[in-house]
Amino acid sequence: MSDLLGAAWRKSTRSGSSGGDCVEIADNLPGVVYVRDSKDVSGPVLAFEPAAWRAFLERIKAQ
Repeated sequence: MSDLLGAAWRKSTRSGSSGGDCVEIADNLPGVVYVRDSKDVSGPVLAFEPAAWRAFLERIKAQ
């Protein structure tokens, strides 16, 4: 996995302000979209190719 130091993490706009079950994504680095649990920011990070991430989001929106 490439260096995460430049990752700009953001929560979903659908996340509430009270914390809860949220994910954060970093899509500012070229060629990769990172996903992590906002409650465990030092925990594991998933990495997706941008095309795979877009396909995932499109599938969710179609539900």
